[in-house]
Order: sequence, then structure tokens, then C-alpha cells
Amino acid sequence: MNQSQPFKRVFLIVLDSVGIGEAPDAEQFGDKGADTLGHIAAHMNGLNMPNTGKLGLSNIREIQGIEKTSQPLAHYTKMQEASNGKDTMTGHWEIMGLHIEQPFQTFPDGFPPDDLVQQIEKETGRKVIGNKPASGTAIIEELGEEHMKTGDLIVYTSADPVIQIAAHEDIIPIDEQYKICEIVRELTKNDKYMIGRVIARPFIGKPGAFERTSNRHDYALKPFGRTVMNELADAGYDVIALGKIADIYDGEGVTEAIRTDDNDDGMEKFIQSMDKEFNGLNFLNLVDFDAKYGHRRDPQGYGEALETFDKRLPEVLSKLREGGDLLLITADHGNDPVHHGTDHTREFVPLLVRHNLITEGKKLDDRETFADIGATIAENFGVTLPLNGKSFLKDIE
Repeated sequence: MNQSQPFKRVFLIVLDSVGIGEAPDAEQFGDKGADTLGHIAAHMNGLNMPNTGKLGLSNIREIQGIEKTSQPLAHYTKMQEASNGKDTMTGHWEIMGLHIEQPFQTFPDGFPPDDLVQQIEKETGRKVIGNKPASGTAIIEELGEEHMKTGDLIVYTSADPVIQIAAHEDIIPIDEQYKICEIVRELTKNDKYMIGRVIARPFIGKPGAFERTSNRHDYALKPFGRTVMNELADAGYDVIALGKIADIYDGEGVTEAIRTDDNDDGMEKFIQSMDKEFNGLNFLNLVDFDAKYGHRRDPQGYGEALETFDKRLPEVLSKLREGGDLLLITADHGNDPVHHGTDHTREFVPLLVRHNLITEGKKLDDRETFADIGATIAENFGVTLPLNGKSFLKDIE
């Protein structure tokens, strides 16, 4: 290995919401007993994930159906979130070196009608309907026909700190939908709301047969400080963002953004991107675990999605180049599909570290912050280390 830069290409996969058991402070977040992987495995009567098992997933903590291996192919550990929150943006921002003290807000009763809703109506010239937590597909079935008759905006939220705006593409053109979301983003860029993302949710079709389109667009807050991605990009390194990574960081530090439709498309494009010549970070988020299965409390679908990911893993491992490539697999929070409610869960997350010079993986120290990943990447490329996190680069070379 080049000692000044051990790894030329770093691949980071975030399995969105794949927690591995309650964190020590879980009770403070209402998440005592949460265990995303454990409860899914129990529901499935054992998870069939032999490839992830060979890397050492059950060596972190035994998971039903996944054999603990005596010769793991990866170094392994678990990480605890240090920031005050359990949402996607907090977890991802911490991975890249930030510490979030003030948590993003959720709105279980909808948005203040005499304040934010009134402002949205005034600034956009359209009335708001909905204004409650809801499934995106369910609320357009409920309110889509009314929206088509009136042109009113379907506004809703979820267990995440988001405001989502759904509109039919034939009623409100895409450009206007995006403009509306930009207006709402400006209205919510303050500590009063702490809303992480404003999301355009366009749809098409007729009542009884509505269908969301791929024209979704997220308008995120910018990270509250510089991340490792900023440092990499400014130093001339590549930062390839797949899936919703570019949205989560509002484009900060991203040199190339690749949109994905779902987990399968994300894995396909990630595997294709491994054939690229680049020097830097390739960063993928697989959102379906969280959005399609965790929030919807679907342990069966979640388990099957995990097993599907496992089947693609050999393709990823086969494309790692000798000596110059590093693969990191982790998560950003939990979302236990058998836990109460539909919210994320405060959990440890797994960390698997693989490169082709590892003959036998070992247990790394438990990490006290997700930012240790960012610190490790920063040290590898010789850029400014983040304020938070301790590099484990020397432990994995």
C-alpha cells in the first residue's frame, strides 16, 4: 500500500436504518428494547444473509440465521450515535464529521395552521389540504381527487423531520412544484422549525389509479458546518454520491450525483460505478430499508430486502481492487419494524470494513460516534480532520 494514501478508492454503503440493538441512551428517545436486525431475524425465523455473515455481521452481535464465523473477511464493530437525534440527516452528517446538538423537529400533529400553513398559502397562492402525518401513497388516494378539482397542495409529514408536498403533474407543472418547494424551504430555514427536508412528491394518474413519479426532489438544509466531503472536494478528490446522498448534504462536497429509483437500482448503479477510475469517495444510501419497510412496520419486507442486498454483495466484493480499495458498510440509525409507532429507533449501527489484503478480520474497538468513519476517510486522503471522530485507519491497514 501507498503509506501516504493507503486507499485510492473508498466505497461507503449506508444501509438506511439497519440498527443492531438499542443504544445505551435508547430509553431517553422512547426506544427501550429496539432491535432492528434482531427483531427482523426473529420474525423471519432466521435471516438468510451468508455473504454479510462471512464479513462478520454476527461477530458484532449474533443474529439469528446468520452464522458467526471464525475467520471473518472484514474487520467489524458497532458504532453509537453521539448527536442528539435519530433521523437520517443527523446520522449522515455525523458520519461525515458533524455533531448535531439541537435535534430536528417532527410534527406528529401536523404543521401549525395559524403559522407555517398560513405562510405557505400566502407565499404560494394555493390552499393547503392534508397537513398530517401520512403514507405518501395513502394520502394521494385520499386527497388526490380533491387536489385535481381545486389545485390545493397536499401537504403531509412522517416520522421524519420533513414536509412533503404532493401534486399532480397535470394540475401543477413540475417546474411550479419545484418552485413551491423552494419557497417552503426558505420559510423553514430557521431554528423555529428545524425541518430537515422539504420534498416534492409529484404524481400522475386518475382517482383510484394514482402513481407517484420519479420526479421526486428533496430540498435539504445545508450541513451546519464543513464535512469531510467538503474537504475532499476542495482538495481535488472525487466524491460520488448515489441515491439520496446528494440531497442529504444539499450537494455540499459532491462532485458527481447519481440518482437511484430504489435499492435494486442503487445496487446496480453502485456496482457499475465500481468500474470507474476515480480517486476519492463513492457514497451510497439504500433508502428502501427505512422508507418502504421500517416506517411502514413491515418486518417481512424488510427481511426480504436485506436478503436481496446480501445476494448482490459478492458482485461488490469481486470488484474491490487489490490494495487500493476500501469498503465500509454501516447504517445511520435504527427503524425497528416491530417497535411501537412509525419512528426511527435509537440504536447501535454495524460497521464492516473490507479490503483485499485482509486475510482474517478482527474486532475493532466500539466507536463512540459515527464520525469515526469521516475521520478515517479524512486521514486516508490527507485532508483536514473533522472536529469530531477518531480515525481507525491504522487499525485496518
